[in-house]
Amino acid sequence: MDVELLAIGTELLLGQLVDTNTPYVAARLADVGANVFAAHTVGDNKARIAAAMRAALERADGVITTGGLGPTVDDMTRDAACEALGLESVLHQPSVDAMKAMLASMGRPERDLENNLGQAYTPVGSYVLENPNGSAPGFVAFDARGKFVASMPGVPSEMKAMLAERLIPYLRERYDLRERITTAVIHTIGIAEAEIDRRIGDLFATLENPKIAVLAHGYTCDVKVMAKAGSAAGAEALIAPVRAELEGRLEGYVYGRDAETIEGAVQRELLRRGQTIAVAESCTGGRVASGLTAAPGSSAVFVGAVVAYDNAVKRVELDVPPAVLTEHGAVSEETARAMAAGVRARLKTDVGFATTGIAGPGGGSEQKPVGLVWFALALPDGRSVAQKMNFRGDRNAVQTRASIYALGMLWKGLRL
Repeated sequence: MDVELLAIGTELLLGQLVDTNTPYVAARLADVGANVFAAHTVGDNKARIAAAMRAALERADGVITTGGLGPTVDDMTRDAACEALGLESVLHQPSVDAMKAMLASMGRPERDLENNLGQAYTPVGSYVLENPNGSAPGFVAFDARGKFVASMPGVPSEMKAMLAERLIPYLRERYDLRERITTAVIHTIGIAEAEIDRRIGDLFATLENPKIAVLAHGYTCDVKVMAKAGSAAGAEALIAPVRAELEGRLEGYVYGRDAETIEGAVQRELLRRGQTIAVAESCTGGRVASGLTAAPGSSAVFVGAVVAYDNAVKRVELDVPPAVLTEHGAVSEETARAMAAGVRARLKTDVGFATTGIAGPGGGSEQKPVGLVWFALALPDGRSVAQKMNFRGDRNAVQTRASIYALGMLWKGLRL
């Protein structure tokens, strides 16, 4: 079964509300082997909603919508579906009875039913999706070709229950959905998307099931392997050899799988080595420490951090020599190395790590532009590793990217 998804609501197009329904519905459909071909968003306009439905039905077996089933004048999904499918609407008496019971349980007068009665109309011949958590029923309605529009409320709590308890079981039975789509994720860091493509590009052309995809997130890239099979075990059997091949081609850059994080990968390396770490941060303002402590069990390896924004803190708390700051400046290789060594010594850890840079928007110069960040790693054997990066973007972007890069450098440095 091939479907498209349609999120309905002007508030989504204005950026006033984030659409969390579409990815949730897509994930649940993948669990039963339905193919989601596309996802769209349209405002509260009956003509445009109907047009989007008709266009989707030309490409797929059905369209699944969320939103626009409420009692107000801007709730137009039901009427748009009737227009798109060439159907009339009819009052669904069981939904009326359910509304009466709900109003009674809330102590509201029956006259309030008038405001909600429009929700009880559904396209002729619909399979009605009862709403266990709200007043608006959903429905599955068909055109003359047998293609369908399935509509659910936009309220996430109502939609999720209706999807799980009503729509998914109905679609599984009607379309004999016995397969599932399983996705495995390989996480990489420190390797460009273009280089990943160069290493694995031939697999894109030759693989059909599983399929692979690459998704970049700044300084990390995910390689996804998607397989369709009758069971999770069957999908894993298809995925396993492809994942092994991919990880072999990307050796040295793969830090984890699926739900594993770069913070967790750093922690695993420290645990493997039986070592502890302390962090000194200037431009990142504690974000590296925050990331490290986000991983469960971090207390076994993370001792503490010093956010040394002012040079006086660098001198007093991290023992950065005044001559280093005077001669090379706060944003320099020399200062970064001194900060890493200083926090390691002050907090008595095996490993020290430091960041210092210019996050902006001011403070840059031709020699040291905004976005320049130095990183340093002090290791137990006395070795010190320093790296320089120039990040683009506003202050938040520089700090975020620098923090991600820092975790990647830590992970790689610990594996040397």
